[in-house]
Amino acid sequence: MTEQEQDRSGAADYVEPGSDFTRDTRYIATRITADGRDGYPVEPGRYRLVAARACPWANRAIIVRRLLGLEDVLSMGLCGPTHDERSWTFDLDPGELDPVLKIPRLQDAYFARFPDYERGITVPAIVDVPTGQVVTNDYPHITLDLSTEWTQYHRKGAPDLYPEERRDEIDEVADLVFRDVNNGVYRCGFAGSQSAYDSAYDRLFARLDWLEERLTTRRFLVGDTVTEADVRLFTTLARFDAVYHGHFKCNRNKLSEMPALWGYARDLFQTPGFGDTLDFVQIKQHYYVVHTDINPTRIVPKGPDLSGWLLPHGREQLGGRPFGNGTPPPPPKPGEEVPAGHGA
Repeated sequence: MTEQEQDRSGAADYVEPGSDFTRDTRYIATRITADGRDGYPVEPGRYRLVAARACPWANRAIIVRRLLGLEDVLSMGLCGPTHDERSWTFDLDPGELDPVLKIPRLQDAYFARFPDYERGITVPAIVDVPTGQVVTNDYPHITLDLSTEWTQYHRKGAPDLYPEERRDEIDEVADLVFRDVNNGVYRCGFAGSQSAYDSAYDRLFARLDWLEERLTTRRFLVGDTVTEADVRLFTTLARFDAVYHGHFKCNRNKLSEMPALWGYARDLFQTPGFGDTLDFVQIKQHYYVVHTDINPTRIVPKGPDLSGWLLPHGREQLGGRPFGNGTPPPPPKPGEEVPAGHGA
């Protein structure tokens, strides 16, 4: 999902001087469900998930799709890490066209359904392949629906990422994490005044301190297995030292200086389905190249050293099993691996 406000004229701004950053959360509310109540029933092979490895919100969908084993029923197209004011593009593909949708820009799928669409062209998005029309870009519901509406097609041993008996707690924790951490880093980075930045900074680190305390005595955020809450926190933590600490001025301390959070993040990173979706090269290219108002030189830093992600974390002593009674996903499908040299 791009963070800027976009319109059909091509205007794009990340920072509004004198103002707080406010995210536009008006997404396409259409849902893909087992009963097809919105006109889009779950069907293998019908839809294509369009994502970008650079984007934390899209990274969630990539992780969940992989954990649940939906690769063979929901294809995936990947946009490149940088984009212009108009749209994410398929510049990684031969001919710069998505090989399934046959379009150069994600906006083409949006405009196919909504010719006058005026909001941001965001990832993740799910596109109806037969019509070439976007179905939804409502990223919080995309991952929840993959867990609850696509169950017929989950792999054997897939984890229950949204267990019914824990949904209230998952929702509560995820909401706090979204407001103060997932979106909080953007409120720091795109703050238009000193007071807006100071407020966002204080909220961010107060919540990180709360998470540090919570994760000191428990292996995962909710219960003793990986859930949707962990997926949502992980994609921000994975980008923290590489991008948010410097680029977004979230610099009270690094993630690697918070023992419980750093151990937790390494635990998830080393769990199949998490770290093997991360492309640190694309992550840094996206933020440092696209956000020209806060990095006008577009210089991409060489650091940080990523080898720490592979160090032992010792979190097993807290108990719990990432997949509960389930099993880890198999290695990524051919063609969906992170390029060599782009991971830790």
